[in-house]
Amino acid sequence: MGRLIDGKWYSGDVNTSGSKGNYERVPRTFLDWIAKETKFSPEKNRYHLYVSYACPWAHRTLIMRKLKNLEDFITVSVVSPEMMEDGWKFDNKFSESTIDHLYNCKNLYEIYQKADSNISTTVTVPILWDRKYETIVNNESSQIIRIFNSAFNHLINNDTDFYPKDLRSEIDAINDEIYNNINNGVYKAGFAKNQETYNIAVNNLFESLERVEKNLEGKNFLVGNKMTEADIRFLPTLIRFDTVYYIHFKCSIKKIIEYKNLSRYLNNHFNLDAIKNTTNQLHIKSHYYFSHRMLNPYGIIPQTSFVI
Repeated sequence: MGRLIDGKWYSGDVNTSGSKGNYERVPRTFLDWIAKETKFSPEKNRYHLYVSYACPWAHRTLIMRKLKNLEDFITVSVVSPEMMEDGWKFDNKFSESTIDHLYNCKNLYEIYQKADSNISTTVTVPILWDRKYETIVNNESSQIIRIFNSAFNHLINNDTDFYPKDLRSEIDAINDEIYNNINNGVYKAGFAKNQETYNIAVNNLFESLERVEKNLEGKNFLVGNKMTEADIRFLPTLIRFDTVYYIHFKCSIKKIIEYKNLSRYLNNHFNLDAIKNTTNQLHIKSHYYFSHRMLNPYGIIPQTSFVI
């Protein structure tokens, strides 16, 4: 695990907690945009994406990259799922992980140091990197998917809009609930440091899941009648729920497969190439169970079936 402080790497537990033992996610560090006539203008082969197949936040960027036909425009490097004292690392000996294609770095924190030699930050994926200025454009997944949604449209001849203006207020509202109670809610439960904060997080999580279950009655999309950003942000969490969060993060009141509408929704969407072909259960299980030694001291990876 670990983090960068004034440009130097310090290993150790970086699970940030509030005063009551509750998990608090650290805001991302780089929040620039790609747009015409700006420093970061949209160009082919200029930008590179650093991801983990294990990470749900990175997963959403891979889904959007594929949905928007950006695979020939934005290249990708994949870290190993085994994250220990040096954080995310590059190790192409682990199946479907890669080297760092740009600089042949050993550890992901070196990419952050290259962007800012004095930076203090947690070292997270995804990272959207600019080859031209050799820096990080953005490392906030919710913003990266919006960049992918629109910034390259004139170059790729793909105007499919996953954040349409007429649905934005609804998308923003459902995003807010799902992020706070479900996407991040599983981490609030899993990384809680006392019973009270765990109880609050897990109850908020399952109350939200019940609301979404009810709202999906007779529907296959969270908002409107087509896939939107809201679905792209929600599905990576559902994919990981029964195999990881239910067991590892003690989100064990109910499995997704036990919900009629949520399981149907997941099954229908998982068959899309952009989702199925960006999901790697080996990386998902290996990362959570092997890397989180504070929750699973011996790194034992359970034998679970992935049922959709």
